[in-house]
Amino acid sequence: MSLVRLKIKGISYSQTQNGAYALILNEVEGDRKLPIVIGAFEAQSIAIALEKEIKPPRPLTHDLFKNFADRFQIVVKQVIIHKLVDGVFYSSIICERENVEEIIDARTSDAIALALRFDAPIFTYKTILDKAGIFLKFSSKEKEEDDNDSIVVDEILQEGETVEIESSAEAQGYRELSLEELHKELDKAVANEDYEKAAKLRDEISKRK
Repeated sequence: MSLVRLKIKGISYSQTQNGAYALILNEVEGDRKLPIVIGAFEAQSIAIALEKEIKPPRPLTHDLFKNFADRFQIVVKQVIIHKLVDGVFYSSIICERENVEEIIDARTSDAIALALRFDAPIFTYKTILDKAGIFLKFSSKEKEEDDNDSIVVDEILQEGETVEIESSAEAQGYRELSLEELHKELDKAVANEDYEKAAKLRDEISKRK
């Protein structure tokens, strides 16, 4: 079966499943997107790996795995999303140590969080993309209506960006802070290991640059 390489386009909060996030993957040579529902912890771990400027004071679980693998010279070569059953994606991590290759079963969210830390490519089979791949498009009118309370698809599609839905009150609160205050709040959020808040503050700081 033919493999299709994917890249991460963004993370958005799921409006249909409480506490869940949608990870948006995009085929490298095409326009189809593969949305995968993931948990809050995995979304946080993936967001931190994408946001290079946020450095946790202590290693997260996936960082610990990376440190462990480095110590014992284990390399993640690639991740393959190989099966889709009843809306659930199944993945395999292809690892290598001393030229011996091993295949490890993993949840897709964990596999992608590790792929980011190892700079490993992510693939799926063409049959899965044909079945679950979608095209995300908004009209200009829909964009105007959704600017405050939902994700603008153009933002999701920006290279390497992580975005999520914020409440209007929360977003307004960040806009009222000065740049210096935003940096202080960012440092405080990282120190408290509140990486979800840190990512939002980082986004607001980026808008000011």
